[in-house]
Amino acid sequence: MDLDMLWYLVPSVIMFAAGVYGFMTRKNMIAMLISLELMLNAADLNFVVFNRFLFPGQMEGMVFTLFAIAIAAAETAVAIAIIVNIYRAIGNTDVNDADKMKY
Repeated sequence: MDLDMLWYLVPSVIMFAAGVYGFMTRKNMIAMLISLELMLNAADLNFVVFNRFLFPGQMEGMVFTLFAIAIAAAETAVAIAIIVNIYRAIGNTDVNDADKMKY
């Protein structure tokens, strides 16, 4: 592995690990969504880095990253709409209280 690539992959691994930690430890749906977005951004960074170092003249990794960012933005909009509806129904965004909507 090229040492220059390592300078990009280490922050990506740290971002992904922080996202996993945040997703597993938080009970608030908004914080979980932010952690999920952090993990997706770390994966997008990996696409760009591997494209740059493995195929420097091509743009497939960059284009794939743009599509992934667009899809993540759409998913975030839908998730925030769902979270707002849950907040209106039960009064908070705690994951443990979301099962109250069953009844």
